[in-house]
Amino acid sequence: MTDGKAHTRQSVDWWLIGTYLLLVLIGWVNIFAATHTSEPGSLLDWSSRAGKQFVWILTSVGLAAAILYLIPPRLWEAACIPFYAFVVGLLVLVIFVSNDVKGSHSWFDLGPIRFQPAEISKISTSLLLSYVLSQQNFRITRWKNFWTAVFVIVLPMLVIVAESETGSALVYAGFIFVLYREGLSGWWLGGIGLIIVLFISTLTMGPYWAILIFVGFLILCNIANAPPSRRWKRLLTGGGFVLLMGLLPLLHRQLSSLVNARMDWLSARVWVPAMDEDYHYFWSFLPKVNLLYVFLGLCLLALPWLAWRAYKDKDTFLAISLAVFLAGVGLVFSTDYLFENVLQPHQRGRIEVLLGMREDPSGMGYNVNQSKIAIGSGGLVGKGFLQGTQTTFGFVPEQATDFIFCTVGEEWGFLGCLVVIGLYVFLIARLLIDAESCRDKFTRTYGYCVAACIFMHLFINVGMTVGLMPVIGIPLPLLSYGGSSLWAFTILIFIFLSLYRDEKKYF
Repeated sequence: MTDGKAHTRQSVDWWLIGTYLLLVLIGWVNIFAATHTSEPGSLLDWSSRAGKQFVWILTSVGLAAAILYLIPPRLWEAACIPFYAFVVGLLVLVIFVSNDVKGSHSWFDLGPIRFQPAEISKISTSLLLSYVLSQQNFRITRWKNFWTAVFVIVLPMLVIVAESETGSALVYAGFIFVLYREGLSGWWLGGIGLIIVLFISTLTMGPYWAILIFVGFLILCNIANAPPSRRWKRLLTGGGFVLLMGLLPLLHRQLSSLVNARMDWLSARVWVPAMDEDYHYFWSFLPKVNLLYVFLGLCLLALPWLAWRAYKDKDTFLAISLAVFLAGVGLVFSTDYLFENVLQPHQRGRIEVLLGMREDPSGMGYNVNQSKIAIGSGGLVGKGFLQGTQTTFGFVPEQATDFIFCTVGEEWGFLGCLVVIGLYVFLIARLLIDAESCRDKFTRTYGYCVAACIFMHLFINVGMTVGLMPVIGIPLPLLSYGGSSLWAFTILIFIFLSLYRDEKKYF
């Protein structure tokens, strides 16, 4: 009996549990720092956010113990389908019955408690996705299997977007790393990155340069994929075309200036010979030429020849590249419509401030500006606990929730930020190591789902507070104030620990 208990203790990853508890305690202390005033206060003041968070911490620890020791681990796999359907139903219901909270319909008000089903949806999606991917004979390379997995991810994501909770929906993009682990081609990751680059470059530089960058990328990919004997030929033809198109705007400006000067000189003359009139008529069109249409016209003229080469050489990669080019051009020309009609006004404003398209330090950019001031003023070791001026006097809105990281930066400095990020990195790495050691595919896949969710929250939230991501309202896992967020991440992590413990006790 003693040996059995000792083996059970060894099957629990106490390093993972210890990291979880340490992050929760760091969050509790920083919530108190973010909400305290110059008046004396207490961490256990039940009327304050720190006191309420302590209650949530106690309930979370009890919930974690119940998941780890009382609930049968395999119940999560058996009940994942009805659980997923129930949570999707809640996501739809909350749109119609909830009140508007800062433009979002995503919270159930249950008296003193507010509940956000989007937090729980990450758990249900992780469980069902793990169930789907762990089925016998499942291959992500089969289209039917691929679209089944995509449907599981996209359905709650779209409903959350309908709630105007873009930040929570963006977390679901992290599940692509899980699909990649299960055999999805790395080209999908590159494609998503390319879409982001096209969207940003179109907004900041315009369609011409966005398409030129896109074409250059496709040419490089085809050069790398070509046989060694053809690489130099493709480099010379493709590189020469990109170089010509890159110099075309400069040549157009120079010629337009010369033409305009010549036309001004002709207009000042009393008598204009017929040859000068022809000159005036012919060259007057040059300054009005739209280079984007010239560029696209040349590309479209080259498409039949390239399609013929792809067919003749049986070059599947080149054929796919042509299809990707057409899709990319469609995305470039739809970017303005998506930006103006799909995104909310506050979302457009935040993206414009982030990309430097406009300056608004006292409006849309206020939160990020104050957050960067707070983090920068912390220096190497910080100002000390409860000594942060930005924190104490409330210059940063939502500092206990979405912007909790700037409290760490101001009061604990660069070293404090490094410790907190290091703990998250250790937590994610530990999840991945434990997942890889599991023989059961469901447990392994679920561990990757948990790691992906935590990583996306960390990446978006920290990037938001330092001005590298738009402000989209997403909590920092285990640190930000909020019961539904803390409960959700506790359940997410301890379900994996329960599954991991159940497997390891037999080995």
